[in-house]
Amino acid sequence: MYDMLVCYDVNTLTKEGRGRLRRVARACTDFGQRVQESVFEIRVNAVQRERLTAKLLNIINVSEDSLRIYQLVGGRAGCIETYGLDRYVNFAAPIVV
Repeated sequence: MYDMLVCYDVNTLTKEGRGRLRRVARACTDFGQRVQESVFEIRVNAVQRERLTAKLLNIINVSEDSLRIYQLVGGRAGCIETYGLDRYVNFAAPIVV
């Protein structure tokens, strides 16, 4: 499994840009969870990782937008310190409603 952080900045000055922004967010939501406006924590297998990367590269405009994918070596717990509001939910653990 791969734990990743996906960050993006999409130029939203045009209607097309706003559409790309929504599509990038939707693609990331399909694979992980939003932890900040344009930041997603994602846990995927190798095939899903390739699919997500290809999907995002097909959406963004490389001359106007920015996409960064960081692999969290050692997993989320070993790589991330959070302060303040943390919206992350560990879906692998039992969830009490």
